Amino acid sequence: MLWLIRYLQNLSAGRIILWCYAIWYGVNVIHHFDPRPRIWLTSLGLSGIIGLALIISTRPSHGPRPPMDPWVMFRLFLMPFCVSSFAALVKDKNYLLIFPPTWQENTIGFTVIAVFLAVVGLVKRSG
Repeated sequence: MLWLIRYLQNLSAGRIILWCYAIWYGVNVIHHFDPRPRIWLTSLGLSGIIGLALIISTRPSHGPRPPMDPWVMFRLFLMPFCVSSFAALVKDKNYLLIFPPTWQENTIGFTVIAVFLAVVGLVKRSG
């Protein structure tokens, strides 16, 4: 548990935003989950293609190439997977941009994010 507290204390603003994105994605996937393998395999394929392109585009073209942080590499593949699967899951579900059509779903998503932000804020203040 101590590692989690330390992790939350050291979260940068950018990482907090990424966690909020992940929470929003997770809440929406739970509400609109589709078990058909095609959606997930297509998202996996797109993730591989786009993730590789992102790695290539972020590496220096000349000179020494410092090693890439494994978590950065993981995120470069994860983000295209999340975007493509999100788009497939919410297609024809009357979303307004990234917002579900019902106030209940939006409330759940925003509440989970607010709880996360409150916990991070408390941990940062107490540390």
